[in-house]
Amino acid sequence: MYEHRKQNLLSKEDFSLRVMQTGVIAFAAMLVALSLGILGYHFFAQLTWIDSFLNASMILSGMGPVNEVKTTSGKLFSGLYALFSGLFFIAVSGVLLAPFLHRFLHRFHLEKKGINE
Repeated sequence: MYEHRKQNLLSKEDFSLRVMQTGVIAFAAMLVALSLGILGYHFFAQLTWIDSFLNASMILSGMGPVNEVKTTSGKLFSGLYALFSGLFFIAVSGVLLAPFLHRFLHRFHLEKKGINE
């Protein structure tokens, strides 16, 4: 997906396209994760659709739950979804930062070797 260290640095237009592609991937993953949370809160915690959306989005963003979960299955789901959301945040952050970190390291490598853009 990324250029080899012996290849030239991508143009700004191609780099912008790469950043947009990773943004789309991250957004799609976020929609899937949010959908799983909404479905889980609705069916396991027996919350309404709007309360399920609110709880899932708050947990996924790291802010914490809003509604009290009363069912055992809902509490288990809520705990597992919170653990998943923490790891998901780290993964999506990595996906979004990857193009920038790769470009920085690639540019550093090219400058070290004395190769111009």
